[in-house]
Amino acid sequence: MFGHRFDSINLKGDVFGGVTTAIISLPLALAFGVASGAGAEAGLWGAIMVGFFAALFGGSTTLISEPTGPMTVIMTAVLTSMMAKYPETGMAMSFTVVMMAGAFQILLGTLKLGKYVTLMPYSVISGFMSGIGVILIILQLSPLLGHAAPSGGVTGTLSALPDILANISFSELFLGLLTLAVLFYFPKQYRKYVPAQLVALVAVTLLSILLFDTDSIRRIGEIPAGLPSLVLPHFNADMFTTMVIDALVLGTLGCIDTLLTAVIGDSLTRKEHDSDKELRGQGIANMISGLFGALPGAGATMGTVTNIQVGARSPLSGMVRALVLALVVLVAGGLTEPIPMAVLAGIAVYVGFNILDWSFIQRAHKVSIQGMAIMYGVMFLTVFVDLIVAVGLGVFISNIIIIEQLSRAQARQVKGISDTDNDVPLTKTERVILDKANGKVLFFYLSGPMIFSVSKAISRQHASIGDYEVMILDLSDVPMIDVTVGLALENAIKDALDANCEVLLLCPNIDTRERLEKLNVLDLIPNDNHCTSREQALQSALEHCN
Repeated sequence: MFGHRFDSINLKGDVFGGVTTAIISLPLALAFGVASGAGAEAGLWGAIMVGFFAALFGGSTTLISEPTGPMTVIMTAVLTSMMAKYPETGMAMSFTVVMMAGAFQILLGTLKLGKYVTLMPYSVISGFMSGIGVILIILQLSPLLGHAAPSGGVTGTLSALPDILANISFSELFLGLLTLAVLFYFPKQYRKYVPAQLVALVAVTLLSILLFDTDSIRRIGEIPAGLPSLVLPHFNADMFTTMVIDALVLGTLGCIDTLLTAVIGDSLTRKEHDSDKELRGQGIANMISGLFGALPGAGATMGTVTNIQVGARSPLSGMVRALVLALVVLVAGGLTEPIPMAVLAGIAVYVGFNILDWSFIQRAHKVSIQGMAIMYGVMFLTVFVDLIVAVGLGVFISNIIIIEQLSRAQARQVKGISDTDNDVPLTKTERVILDKANGKVLFFYLSGPMIFSVSKAISRQHASIGDYEVMILDLSDVPMIDVTVGLALENAIKDALDANCEVLLLCPNIDTRERLEKLNVLDLIPNDNHCTSREQALQSALEHCN
């Protein structure tokens, strides 16, 4: 069940990795819990539950899982819409969506679809990640300026912005900006010893206690000690379709987030994760997290990289991290009470800023105009429309562009020649035989994998088939053929036969031959006209002409 992931336990490194990542997770878990609307405790218990069970059941050795920026953005939208329609049962329905998302991840892992999850063009991944970063920043503008987050997500926040700006709480804005200043300007040489997020959280909280009284600014308040209570799954017939779609979005995003992080972890540890097992582990973790009313999570890049850098080599570090956080919640929960909301908003804005794919944004226009357009298009749709629409359209348009580029390249591999003035790979002997035919033989040569987009090029090449006495169809360099190309070849053969042009076939590749057999294309050509070599085909063609 656990495989060999625990074989490489490095006790000192794993314990140190667990404690270090727990310190990094604490401010983020609080910030994401508050940002989502479920409360700071939901963020903390999400970090504990997802972190522990994903480490225990996952398929990677050093992955740290916790509530992440992208997952929090989706969870915030789910919570807001559910609570708006059903104030009494909305919370239970939202966490039911988390459980359903976990079940969907388990299903993906069980069906061994892990390897396909991240098969996306980079411009699409970059666009939706940057879009999520923008959403996270916009949603935190209101808490940063001293107000509760308005309903209606991004559009609600933007439309409420004039009122919010007219009633800024300057004391909270000061604390938020101070938090951001610490996060952006904390010296690099000290970051390896202590995370900037923790420094900002502690320092600005202490300053807020000294400068402002408890009631003048919004603070977290007391986090309930003890274990969280169970949230029983709650379904609603009217909202069932919406719940399923939300669960698919949340589950898919969790899969992408996790597997991209796992790839980064692999590059640092020189080990390979089991993507299907990882998805099952994440699914179990999210189902348990949802059951206890905690935020969903996924693989977290910053935690994972830090974990590896401090010497962690097994899943033990992820479990130690969860236990350290649980200890904080159960024993020292009162310490979080005076933390200002503006500080957590500042931390969330910083996370959003880092989610933006700056490296690709800076050079996208140099790489390709099409890639840049897709990236910004996906980003815009993610922010203002919907994540699934953004990713679906982005992948669809990217694939259309790639197919168009492939078809142009492959069309050049479809050649019809009747003399030797072409770059078809014929030997000297074969060229001599073709020359002897005096232009009466059409040597129809295809090479490389042939997909549907090549069918037009095939039609163009055999358009003048009536000018020849023999057509040699050479498929010896075609490893794969699809149905559309098979049918295009069938038309070419039929046109040749209608024009009283003899057809000779050269097709040694078994897969290509089987495909043509299934389409009954081979039935059109007599067995005597099936050749085993180019020389034999050319010789037969020459004899037929003479």
